[in-house]
Amino acid sequence: MKILKIDLNKMAVVIVCITAFCSCSKKLTFSENEMQLIGLDSTDGIMPIYTVDDPADTALLNAVSSDLSINDMQSEYYKILKKRLLATVQDSTNPGVGIAAPQVGVSKRLVAVQRFDKPEEPFELYSNIRLVSLSQDKAWGWEGCLSVPGKRDTVLRSTSVVISYIDDKDFKEKKDTVEGYTAVIFQHEVDHLDGILYTERKKL
Repeated sequence: MKILKIDLNKMAVVIVCITAFCSCSKKLTFSENEMQLIGLDSTDGIMPIYTVDDPADTALLNAVSSDLSINDMQSEYYKILKKRLLATVQDSTNPGVGIAAPQVGVSKRLVAVQRFDKPEEPFELYSNIRLVSLSQDKAWGWEGCLSVPGKRDTVLRSTSVVISYIDDKDFKEKKDTVEGYTAVIFQHEVDHLDGILYTERKKL
């Protein structure tokens, strides 16, 4: 058996270098402010809702959200954001049927939608979601929004849509055809990611 002498100081330098390399190679696209809002110490807490009552909030709500990277979707920030989005939209004091990340100050293409078209009507999360196609058949319906408190209005929406999104388990693109009220929710939430509030649909 050969005895090896190890220089602990040199080993420490190597470990630091490897750690630094891994951190750089796993760079996230969340801003510093977004990471503070998400908070690594808040695993399931309700997040404050950004509303049109505040000019700074409105500016963020009118911005177009960017895609999540694979590194983002592998990060603890992403996992916590998903939990906190669900906690926020299911807040018993101010419940909703859908929520988009910009509504909690995070300009990323992530939404939570209640699937009324599925058994038990679960909430599901969708990353990098887009509307691939919308039906020509449309209908007027009442809508409200957590970011536009105290108001409701009628909006003309397609009755069915095809969505595309990235599955955060295998990072592959998936598609789904959605109809009825759930299709309306998807359109409302994807609008948020494109900086459009339902109140502005009247002008489009």
